[in-house]
This record gives sequence, structure tokens and C-alpha cells, in this order.
Amino acid sequence: MSDAAPILPGATLGILGSGQLGRMLALAARRLGYRVRVFSPDHDSPTGQVADAEVSADYSDLDAVRDFARTVDVITLEFENVPAATLETALEYTRVHPSPLVLSVAQNRLREKTFLSEAGFPVTPFRAVDSAAALGDALAALGTPAILKTAGFGYDGKGQYRVDNLADAEVAFAALDQQTVLEARVDFKQELSVIVARNGRGEVADFGVIDNLHRQHILDLSLAPSLLPAETVAVAVRIAHEIAAGLELIGVLCVEFFLTQDDRLLVNEIAPRPHNSGHLSVDACLTDQFEQQLRAVCGLGLGSTELLRPAATANLLGDVWQGGVPDWAALSTRPDVKLHLYGKAEPRPGRKMGHLTALGPNRDEARDRVLAARALLTSS
Repeated sequence: MSDAAPILPGATLGILGSGQLGRMLALAARRLGYRVRVFSPDHDSPTGQVADAEVSADYSDLDAVRDFARTVDVITLEFENVPAATLETALEYTRVHPSPLVLSVAQNRLREKTFLSEAGFPVTPFRAVDSAAALGDALAALGTPAILKTAGFGYDGKGQYRVDNLADAEVAFAALDQQTVLEARVDFKQELSVIVARNGRGEVADFGVIDNLHRQHILDLSLAPSLLPAETVAVAVRIAHEIAAGLELIGVLCVEFFLTQDDRLLVNEIAPRPHNSGHLSVDACLTDQFEQQLRAVCGLGLGSTELLRPAATANLLGDVWQGGVPDWAALSTRPDVKLHLYGKAEPRPGRKMGHLTALGPNRDEARDRVLAARALLTSS
């Protein structure tokens, strides 16, 4: 379908997926005067709670997908594991961004790393592994330690094993029981991300480099602006722009990097959607990552990503609830910290339930404020 005409306020945005990213996208869309419909298998979902309508059906129910697509002016995604057939069906009736091609690359580690390496982007050394023989050859090529990962459906450290020898690798390969990718283990000193938006006219805007700290493979703390040298920041931003252009992306893309001990940047993975590390943009930037996604998929001009003040975001996982309901009253004594909860009913360990963001006169002060505020939630 033609993307020539912009989709203006008053139109209806369709979202596939109903988690916290969809929730924040829906809030941004409603603020700009759009109606919102969400499609996912869930009921009373984080996105559904704030949307105009929630359609609960399986992604494989293509008749339901057709009905949904007929009721919206454009469809976008809040997570990348939507089946390709779902997008192809929706495309028969309305615009869909990002495209099925972008999704196909991003939702499979082997296709993702192959695309990146063939395009000349720096990536962690890897080998495809689909048999025991291939596993032995891959270990011989990459050495140990290495990481064996599922090709699809992995996130937050799930679907991956560290392997230190062939015996470890054989056990991991049997446990994963699907196509896998073996990656060399990177000796890195920092993880970082660049979030870039691109519209159909090829206009691009980014949020600079965001420095990230993980705990047990889950993002814990994001900080902006980055303290990396300007030349490193420039290279990371350039790579992110080039990846978005190479994919002919319309929407938002997060590029996650490792910075090695010898100061090389390696692309770890990409996600064609807003990202947890960009949550600080909601409170700290002139235009946040969710409004940028809306602007991009609707064919509008992109907003300024100016960072108004240094910022830090701390994730709130379900672990915070393990001792009982968090002390929201204590948190309310911190007027310099913003609370964002996602509307999830069950606070399981490791589950993303919300986040806190603090601004400050400098990045260290913002970090100290957000960590002190999070500590208040479990101090009683």
C-alpha cells in the first residue's frame, strides 16, 4: 500500500503485542490525538488497559488479523516475535511498519548476524550450529569459552548457555533442541545502545549513546549522556544509522553494542522497536522514543531528541515485590524521581514490572537519586 500520505491525528494506530512497550506507545499516541487498538492473545494487558480497544486472539488466527487490520490506519509492533504470516496478512489491508523483512532479520539470531556481517558491520564472531558435527567444528573455529544461543525466541539471557568445552556444548545443544548459534565470548568492558528512528522519507534521528548496566543478563540501569569518548559515540551512532538504512527501516530500532577491552565496538543484537534503555527519554528528552515510533510509522516528521537534563533509569523487576508490596509511600517522598508502572498483575522474579527515572545536574547525581529511590521500596 502507498505510504505517500501521512497518517494524521484522529486516525487509528494498531499495535501487535500488548506489553509495556505497547502501553507507552499507546499513551504517546493518545496524547497526540490518535485512537489505539491492540491485538494480542492476552486480556486486560498493559497496553489493553490504556487502548481504545483490545482484541484478544492468537497471532495465528489470520481471520482475526484481517478483521483487526481493516479497522486501523497503520500497524506497528511492540515486540519482534510476531509470526511473519501475521504481518503478511495485515499488509493486505493496511500499512505495516516495520516490514516483514525487518522482522525476519531481527527475530532470528542467525539471520541477524548474517545480515550484519555480510553488510560489513562489526559483530561477535559466530557460527551456525544445527548438528553435533557442526558444533564440534564451530568450537574448533571459535575456541572457548563461548556462548551457545537459540537462533530464535531468546531474550534477557534466556535460551543461552556458556560452554567451556565440547562436553558442555553437547549438553547445551541437546537442552536447546533447535537451531543454535555459537558465539565467541567477548571480553567487554561496557554495554551500550543507540536508539534510532527512521521514517519513510529516510529522515533519521537518534538519542545518542546510552550506557547500560545489566544484572543477571537483564538490563538494570541506563544512563545518559554517555561518558564514552566523542569519537566512540560517533562511530556507534553512525553504525546504528547505517543498519537502519540497510534494513530500509520505518520505525524505531535499538542497536546494542559491546565495547571491548581494546575499545572496539561490536554489535551484539538489534531490536526493531523501542527498547528498555530508551525509557529515560520519556522524562528526559524533548521527544521520547515512543512518540518517535508513532511519528515514523505515520509518515510524519521526526521530533527533536534533545536531552534536556542528564538522566538515569532503574528497572523494577518482580523481585522488588518478593518481600511484599513495595513501599510506594516512601517513594513518594522523593519528588525528584518519576515512577512508571506497567499494569502487570503478577510480579514474578525477573519480570519487568516498571521503572524509575531521575534527572540531575549531572549523570552521577541522576544515578544516585534513582538508586536511592529504588532502595526505599524495600527498606521497610
